[in-house]
Parts: sequence; C-alpha cells; structure tokens
Amino acid sequence: MAPDTVRTLFFGSALLTYLVAVFGSIIYLRWQRKTKWPFKESDRLLRSPGEGLKRRVIELDEKFVFEVLGALVAIPFAWAISAALAKAFGLAGVTALVAICGGILCVIVLSAWRVTKLWKERSNHFLGWFGERLTAEKLQPLQERGYQVFHDFPAEPGKKGFNIDHVVVGPTGVSIVEVKTRRKGNARAGRKEHEVIFDGTQLDWPWGLDRHGVQQAINEASWLKKWIFERTGLNVTVKAVLTLPGWYVREAPSSAIRVVNPSFLPDVITGRGDATLSSQNIDLIARQLDQRCRDVED
Repeated sequence: MAPDTVRTLFFGSALLTYLVAVFGSIIYLRWQRKTKWPFKESDRLLRSPGEGLKRRVIELDEKFVFEVLGALVAIPFAWAISAALAKAFGLAGVTALVAICGGILCVIVLSAWRVTKLWKERSNHFLGWFGERLTAEKLQPLQERGYQVFHDFPAEPGKKGFNIDHVVVGPTGVSIVEVKTRRKGNARAGRKEHEVIFDGTQLDWPWGLDRHGVQQAINEASWLKKWIFERTGLNVTVKAVLTLPGWYVREAPSSAIRVVNPSFLPDVITGRGDATLSSQNIDLIARQLDQRCRDVED
C-alpha cells in the first residue's frame, strides 16, 4: 500500500477514534446522570409549548453534527479506498485521478444531500415550535382570568400518536387550539401574501386550498371530549380552534371550528363569558390534564 494511502487511513482512523471516544463519553455520561436523578417520580415537569417539536429540533441538531463530522471522516477513507481500487485495476495518471475524485465526490454529494434534508426538516420544526410558543404567549392572559392552559398535550403514544398543541380549561368550557405555522410567499395572482380565507370548511392559502388543519383540529376536539368523559364522567363540549400565527384570517361562520390569528384567541375562548363549567369540574378536568402532561424529566 502506498505511503500516502497509509497516512490517509491513519488520519481517518485517528479521527474516527476521537469521535467515538467523545460522543461515546457523552452518551455514557447522560446515561449515568439519569441513574442518579435526584427527584421523585411525581416531580416531573409540565410540558412546555411545543415540547415535542423542541425535542425534535434538538435531535436534528445532534444528527446534523454527526452527519458533518461523519463526512469529514468518510472523505479521507473514500480517498484511500478509491486510490487502492484505482491501483488494483491498474489505473494511472489522469484516469486514476478521475477515479479518486469520483469516489470523493460521491461521499460529498451524499453527505450534502443528507445535511440539506436535515436542515430543511430542522427549519420546519423550528418554525412550528416558534408558532406554538407565540400562541402560548397569547393564551397567557387567560390564566389571570381563572383559566388553565396545558401545552403539547400527549393524546396518543407511539408512531401513530399525536399531540394537541394547547388545551384550555375554564369557566366557559374546554377548548383545543391547533397551531399551523406557514411561511409567506408564492402567492397566486390577485391574492394577498399575508391573508388566509376560511370559507367554513377549508383554508384558502395564497398558494392553494388545504383542509388538513381544519379537520385535524375538529378530530382532536372530538377525541378530547371522549377522553374527558372516560376519565371524569363529564360530558363536556370541547371547542375546536385553529390558529395561524403571522396571518390575517378572513373567517366565515362555522359551527364546528373557529379559525383565527393568535391575538384573537382570548376573545374566541371566553366568548360571551357564559359560565358552563363549575369550579369543581374545572379542577377535576385540569387534574387529569395535568397528570397526562407532567412527563418532562430532562
């Protein structure tokens, strides 16, 4: 094996060993730290706004780092392997150089594609997380008026499970708030880039029609109504609200759902102010929601 190839392999092996040692130590320390967790099982924290999205952003950040560092290790290995294969097949001169560059280019293109995909996914999740945090701030005044607000409510576990972005319980009843955060731009001719039209059944964004968010919020309200009945025996109406941070919403009347900008959420949730839940029922429902949302350990 040529000296250059040996040096490349040595460099790649040393770098790989370093990465394994560093990240292996971090994983071990995190595992060891959990074994010494000083709090009781009942000391778990409530989920914060966008808790699931925040965790996903952190995971993607870690994957991004691993992907970039992995490419730094793979490139010299690709160089060494391509050089060895070129020599084994009797390639020399420009032909060998092209073969080596081709091997390195394959690694670069593959890694660049993976990094770009991770960054795009991370960007979309961060956008959603920001929208849920903004919505939570708009809901904050309700807590001063006797309402309780729960964030990122874990409805169903597993891959097919889902979370309800916000659940509000108070004198005027129970509401779920589903958040859909979308970037602006790509508006059709004659449409305003900042405006969404809700016709009572679907959303008309500047770039096209969409019913997914509307139906999702309605389904979540129906699910929560059944869940509350199973846990408390209370047959309460759960109002579905879809909010679109950063957008001006033109809303047509609908008996199934409200679609608004987050700034209007307090008015939508309190409505006319007619009390439909007693303080005892509010406490009963809130305790069940609190128990379900209190699962944050670290």
